[in-house]
Amino acid sequence: MPQLPAPDYPDDVRARLERDAADVIARYPDPRSALLPLLHLMQSEEGHVTRTGMRFCAEVLGLTTAEVTAVATFYSMYRRKPSGDYQVGVCTNTLCAVMGGDAIFEALQDHLGVGNGETTGDGKVTLEHIECNAACDFAPVVMVNWEFFDNQTVDSAKRLVDDLRAGAEVEPTRGAPLCTFKDTARILAGFPDERPGAVEASGGAGPASLVGLRLARGETGPARVVHPRDGGPHDEPQDAAPQDGAPRAEEGE
Repeated sequence: MPQLPAPDYPDDVRARLERDAADVIARYPDPRSALLPLLHLMQSEEGHVTRTGMRFCAEVLGLTTAEVTAVATFYSMYRRKPSGDYQVGVCTNTLCAVMGGDAIFEALQDHLGVGNGETTGDGKVTLEHIECNAACDFAPVVMVNWEFFDNQTVDSAKRLVDDLRAGAEVEPTRGAPLCTFKDTARILAGFPDERPGAVEASGGAGPASLVGLRLARGETGPARVVHPRDGGPHDEPQDAAPQDGAPRAEEGE
């Protein structure tokens, strides 16, 4: 059977989305460049990118629905089916996996009774495994609507999803306060985050990320060096003699 045309948004919703879309499109010299943030805007309306949302994007950008669909289906950040208020992503890339990410992901599947990309019956949590989010120094990492929950364990991750489902207040380890997936999508579309304190709290690296920088600036003690012959860590000043009698390289060599 041929696919039925996508329904349109109600008049009041469409008028509001057209105003928001015009704001987004005005940021770009080529309207086509606004497609990615407009898809986020569609997610902020319905929680995922629907056929109606893709048709809307095509109409306001002068594209075909095939062109919009090609983009919406390429990127994993765009949901193609209804999903939860909280997208709980467990990093299962190498470092997080060996530090416990695989165990956390398996435990949450059992605890929530869902598989990868599935949503709990109450519509609160969608569970998925995710790729590296550049937070390896805090492994294993769980993200909720792209906010960081660092150094997780199986037990802490279970408590986290239980609190989300119960409506309890949950604070990320660092970064901005947590909000729903729809609210997150609107922020990703480029609209201001108007929650009190959100801007001040967002961004910034955690302490573990800054260790190398502080060492380079001489703001911390010397690195602890493990020598293979005795196996113990030692504080070694930078001008210490080389091990095993090896000559020190002269400056300029």
